[in-house]
Amino acid sequence: MSGLPDLSPYRALLGEAPLAKLRAAVAGVPAGTPVGIALSAGPDSAMLALAAALALRDRPLRAFHVHHGLQAEADAWSARAGALCALLGLPFQVARVSVPADGSGIEAAARQARYGALAQMAGAAGVGHILLAHHRDDQAETVLLRLLRGAGVAGLAAMRAEHRRDGLVYLRPWLDIGRDTLRDAAQAFARVSGWQAVDDPTNADPRYTRAAVRTALGPALAARWPGWQSIVARHARQMAEAADILDEVARADFAALAPGPQGQDFSLAAWRGLSAPRQAQVLRHWLHGQGLRMPSEARLQELMRQLRQLHALGHDRDLRLLHDGHEIRCQRGRVSVMRQVDKLA
Repeated sequence: MSGLPDLSPYRALLGEAPLAKLRAAVAGVPAGTPVGIALSAGPDSAMLALAAALALRDRPLRAFHVHHGLQAEADAWSARAGALCALLGLPFQVARVSVPADGSGIEAAARQARYGALAQMAGAAGVGHILLAHHRDDQAETVLLRLLRGAGVAGLAAMRAEHRRDGLVYLRPWLDIGRDTLRDAAQAFARVSGWQAVDDPTNADPRYTRAAVRTALGPALAARWPGWQSIVARHARQMAEAADILDEVARADFAALAPGPQGQDFSLAAWRGLSAPRQAQVLRHWLHGQGLRMPSEARLQELMRQLRQLHALGHDRDLRLLHDGHEIRCQRGRVSVMRQVDKLA
């Protein structure tokens, strides 16, 4: 395409495997359809932007950056993301968000705000698919976190290569590529281009749950089981297969619960007619279908306990339980979910 910068000096930095996986990930997206890139300006997402600029030159691309305002350097990070996009010839958009203290924890609240901002930018740009830079080490850490939370089979499937949320399709082409590969490429890119990736200090701050796994648990596992990330990521793929089978059963069960439009609500009385394991599985299926993260075992059991205690018609007692920035409610015999911002609007 004419007018694009010469990226030939950067072609060999990533190697062919990441580029091939990226092409495969978007193979099902109709030609000419714009594709978005979630760009934090960290090494991983920067290399994703580079890979997209190299491998998808025949497609309209849009880079989206979310300014969380949680760090003093946030303005500088946005500027650095914009500079990268200028270097690569990518249209660039920034959305500023406010991360609320909603009781879910700063990491979960920031993730919720980030996905909301990406959905808004994508909608305005006519983008239906967004690329995410999650890699094998992210996947392995996610499996460990969910294992420790008791998130169940679907939770242990961790991040999917393709995930639907808020009307968008999120694509993760690099779930079997290691962090070191991308960081090495980012350092090589810095030497050639002069552009330096952002170094977010929270990634190594043990006060944050994921960072604690990365800095404390990860090195201990690596010392005893080198390459543990690949083993755990393989476990996620196996759990995904098992989850798909369970989901077939849950999908049939949910269809029998008289679900409302978009599956946002269902009949409490019909749910109570299922066996306990199928009650749990259909709730996981429902929450996943609404784009929410898998609840911990304790949170799921608490939800089930409250649902079982309600009268089927629900006139004398309402349920309101917060989860992942949403409110699960039961009124007049219907269990529903809504975003907290929707409730306030």
